[in-house]
Amino acid sequence: MKTLHILTASAAALALVACAEPAEDTTMEDDTMMADEMANAEADMPGTIVEVAQGNPDFSTLVSAVTAADLGETLSGDGPFTVFAPTNAAFDALPAGTLETLTTEDTEQLGNILTYHVVPSEVMVSDLTAAIESAGEGGYTIETVNGGTLTATVEGGNVILTDAQGNTATVTATDVDASNGVIHVIDTVLMP
Repeated sequence: MKTLHILTASAAALALVACAEPAEDTTMEDDTMMADEMANAEADMPGTIVEVAQGNPDFSTLVSAVTAADLGETLSGDGPFTVFAPTNAAFDALPAGTLETLTTEDTEQLGNILTYHVVPSEVMVSDLTAAIESAGEGGYTIETVNGGTLTATVEGGNVILTDAQGNTATVTATDVDASNGVIHVIDTVLMP
């Protein structure tokens, strides 16, 4: 009788094992496919603020200025940052010789100007416009990395930034994603 119970128990155990789902065998091919999928996912992720700017020909002057001011490593850091990025046309509108002087002779002042365009947090345009609406008539004050402030308002549906000298820049494109923050495109170089 004990033998019958042992045989029955053994048969039941074998039946359970046979019904169980087989363990997944991973092959070298499966590992390669997973590595490819991860590489593709990483390739789909945006680069840092500097890499995104380098990939856009409208920011070539900004990239050159960031390099001259030795800010590339900083803006490639963890962040998060918000950069109000002037286009090439914005730099072209500076008085003749200004950019050349800044990039060759006065890189400290150039760094001061560029960091005036950077906010030490990620601010999406929806959050910025909500803050502007909450602030009321005087606009919303934004503190920049260089310690200065910008005043943000909305005029005609556009976000307008006013710098310390009273110059204004219009935000022309918003929420350009980067791995360490966001870029908003502006049409004027802001001055601290």
